[in-house]
Amino acid sequence: MKQELFGDIDFSAIANDDNFKEASVREFVILPVLNKLGYTTQDIILEKGIQVQSGSKKQRSTIYADYVIKIDDNFVCVIEAKSPQKNINSVDYVEQAFSYSSHDSIRSPYFALCNGIEFALYRTDLQRTKLLQFQIADIENYWDELSEYIARDSFRIKDNIKSVPTAAKRKEEFDYKNRHLLKPIPVRKQAAKRHFGVHGYFTRQAWNVVQKYIKNYTQPGDLVLDPFGGTGVTAIEAMMTERKAISIDLNPLAVFITQSLLASIDFNKFQEAFKKIKNEYIKLEPKTKVEIDAVLKKYKLPKDLPLPKNSDVKSVLKLFTKKQLSQLALLKSIIKKQKDKNIKLSFMLIFSGIVSKANLSTHSNENIAEGKKAQGGFQVGAFQYYRYRIAHHPKQLDILKYFESRFKRIYAAKKDIEYYVNENTTDNVQIIKGTATDLSFIENERVDYIYTDPPYGKKIPYLDLSTMWNAWLDLDVTEKDYELEAIEGGEHNKTKQEYIDLIAKSIKEMYRVLKFDRWLSFVFAHKDPEFWHLIVETAENCGFEYKGTVSQKNGHKSFKKIQNPFTVLSGQLIINFIKTKNPKALIKANLGMTTLELLMQTIEGIIAKNNGATLEQIYDEVIIKGVELGFLHKLKKDYDDLTPLLRDNFDYDTNSQKYFIKKGFRLTAKIDLNIRIKYYLISYLQEKGRENINPNFDDIVLNVMPNLKNGKTPNEQTILSELEKIAIKVGKDGWKLANGELF
Repeated sequence: MKQELFGDIDFSAIANDDNFKEASVREFVILPVLNKLGYTTQDIILEKGIQVQSGSKKQRSTIYADYVIKIDDNFVCVIEAKSPQKNINSVDYVEQAFSYSSHDSIRSPYFALCNGIEFALYRTDLQRTKLLQFQIADIENYWDELSEYIARDSFRIKDNIKSVPTAAKRKEEFDYKNRHLLKPIPVRKQAAKRHFGVHGYFTRQAWNVVQKYIKNYTQPGDLVLDPFGGTGVTAIEAMMTERKAISIDLNPLAVFITQSLLASIDFNKFQEAFKKIKNEYIKLEPKTKVEIDAVLKKYKLPKDLPLPKNSDVKSVLKLFTKKQLSQLALLKSIIKKQKDKNIKLSFMLIFSGIVSKANLSTHSNENIAEGKKAQGGFQVGAFQYYRYRIAHHPKQLDILKYFESRFKRIYAAKKDIEYYVNENTTDNVQIIKGTATDLSFIENERVDYIYTDPPYGKKIPYLDLSTMWNAWLDLDVTEKDYELEAIEGGEHNKTKQEYIDLIAKSIKEMYRVLKFDRWLSFVFAHKDPEFWHLIVETAENCGFEYKGTVSQKNGHKSFKKIQNPFTVLSGQLIINFIKTKNPKALIKANLGMTTLELLMQTIEGIIAKNNGATLEQIYDEVIIKGVELGFLHKLKKDYDDLTPLLRDNFDYDTNSQKYFIKKGFRLTAKIDLNIRIKYYLISYLQEKGRENINPNFDDIVLNVMPNLKNGKTPNEQTILSELEKIAIKVGKDGWKLANGELF
């Protein structure tokens, strides 16, 4: 989109281009945006004159608004252009644009300012409320929201009265209880400087997915909680959308990363400190063996903490060469001299990123999974393999060069969030080292929305794997932390039951702090049906009402997924609940099928519907159907891993990484056709019921038939006969499930 709108404009350079002035901003930035928003030359008035009175004699004069946008005879927005060197957040400029939009001759509901680098949109009639601000270079990430406010077709013109923006109307009518489930969202991890390239971590939610969920379930000013906060994606995106946030994590490394990124700084002082640190490091950098030994004696090294048993070496210091230890110790000592707390914290974030790469477990590009290419051709062993694996040919990092590149990335990340995260907004976010099982510092029913991504059983032992960073950053991990960590296995050999108990306790705490008629989005990716059964059962026992599950990709294939395509999952499910005073329980449908038949029907259905299905598609379908049709409790007893079942009963194609029905084999012939129809009818009608939709018969047939195409295909009368057994007609041609006892 950026290329389509602006061609080859380099937005990082125009601030220093003397030839790119206010007129250029109008012609090459604002005008293409207006055209894309649906406005024609007839809608756009350039330099509209406005009559004003000034002075004691109230002399009349004319001032000119850069762009005034109208639809028919109604003015809808004023846009003021400034040169790239001007700050569009200046009070004087905002007041100027406001005076134009509020003038009696215009009275537009919106006004905006743009300097070619940034764009800011305001509501005129809501005390100059800022609705949106973004970098023009990132316009694609904000296009949907910008269009919702001021695209030509987002306005309703009524009886020649000033236009009423539909986006504002929706805000006034925001209904927390009746929110729709989101469809799967294309992942755009690299599009946000505030997340991409800041600091590696074992897992991270896609920022644009999190942001969409926050916007769907909350309004500006609401409080968003993530009790398994990780590196703060939920908290940061809440802040970026003008919500308040609480982020909690047990891992001090995760808390450090989030706090460091959110620490407000003076950018001029940050640049000055960078130059001083760089120059001092250049002056003292150890290069010879004698110099290296001298530095090792002079400067403090990290604690030589023991590493997890599956590591290639026994302790932290053995992960580094003497040269690496000396360079890192020197750089850390220089950074620690900084007196400004937030600047010191920001440089320690840079330092921690260097530690990630300047060690013997750093692998080269040829070993890196597709989609996870690291900057400069490096990847961290602990993040890639989930263990401290020494590289066969360790990459030697140029500390100084990487320090410079890390500074640029952190600088850009902090600039990206500067408007929404600064000294004036610090009270709106809390980053806490703590446990999701104890939210006692949060009052009952205080939170407006919860989006959280808990650990997945024994997949990643976060505290164990963070040992290297915790040692260098002087972060403490206590035995109590290990007791409270919601994982299975790890160095403390935590049991499956311990994991289950901790997750269950955290869900209970989430229920307590959430307001009524508010939502919980619980992200999960695990192969064991028992964990899914635990989540749903615990949530329902607490009082949550299940509202539906969405299959959401996470943006890349992990190294383990590429190495083990038919046993390792990529992607995740987002399971959504609402806290309501009269929760509806999930119907346990009696389908008259054995567990094996239920599984085979589900697997074959998704394969038939998609002409082949990936491992992720199969697991997603099994889990969702298991939740919604009430057979997860059967699965957890007999089929905690579907891999053997898939291997024995279906063909696997290595090129497409999909499973297929075995050639010449019609599995569904073993299952009564009417039972198969009933299975899919109940599933579809339950889904529509949660959306408060009563589909007509044509829609029902269109959604059920694709699942039945492998095997004997029914006619519409057969489907209608089964439908009448389990559902009742509503209105002219709508259908909804009847009472549970009919099943």
